[in-house]
Amino acid sequence: MHAHFERTGALTELTSYPSWAQDLVGACEETKQGVIGHDIWSVMREGRLDAMGTRNFMVGVWPVIERFPGYMAHNLLKTRYGRSQGENMARRWLVRNIRVEQNHADYWLNWAEGAGVARDDVLDGATPFGTEALASWCEEVSRNAPLAAGMIATNYAVEGATGEWSQLVYESLAYAESFPQAIRAHSLRWLQLHAAYDDTHPWEALEIVCTLTGTSPRADEVTYLQECVKRSYVSMRITLDRCLDVRRDPWVANEAAA
Repeated sequence: MHAHFERTGALTELTSYPSWAQDLVGACEETKQGVIGHDIWSVMREGRLDAMGTRNFMVGVWPVIERFPGYMAHNLLKTRYGRSQGENMARRWLVRNIRVEQNHADYWLNWAEGAGVARDDVLDGATPFGTEALASWCEEVSRNAPLAAGMIATNYAVEGATGEWSQLVYESLAYAESFPQAIRAHSLRWLQLHAAYDDTHPWEALEIVCTLTGTSPRADEVTYLQECVKRSYVSMRITLDRCLDVRRDPWVANEAAA
């Protein structure tokens, strides 16, 4: 039985969480920076992402956006009301936020259309090779891993890193001005929501994971959770790599031209 955890400090202060969680976050920081510091964000911020790169990004990342409520639903199915405080917290949080994620899918399609990528292409177009890395991992961990692992891999790691890169892009005046003023606010709604400085979703997910896991989990359990977080970051980086690198693939270039 794990020693009970109940947060007493501020939600968004890492010191409010058990030492094992603080160590996990620190151990994963370098891997996360591979996502936050990815070349695609500077290219996008400077208005240098060409039409093919934009299409690869919008279409390649879409499966994660579209399936995110599904990942949360898989985790919801692992809960049983009344079995533990952590499961009760997870159940309430997941039920409340699944609907929010559906709205985010609509906002992503608006972003894509504003950026010049047709809605039908996002929904039905061929996905660029290799960009399925993140969607496949999120599906796997949400379906098959314990609740704490599923939530730390998706709602903490993926949502947390997304909040940081979204902020980088959203605060770029050059990027915002690449959209006609008449549709700018409508098109950038997804970015605006995810770039919010006060977004608490990843912190709420971390609190739930710590409540599920307690203050003194086994060392192998912590190692596994850490591996799940790192794999989310690595999968994100691979997907982003392919959004840029697929343009250099002659076969893909020929298909796009056709």
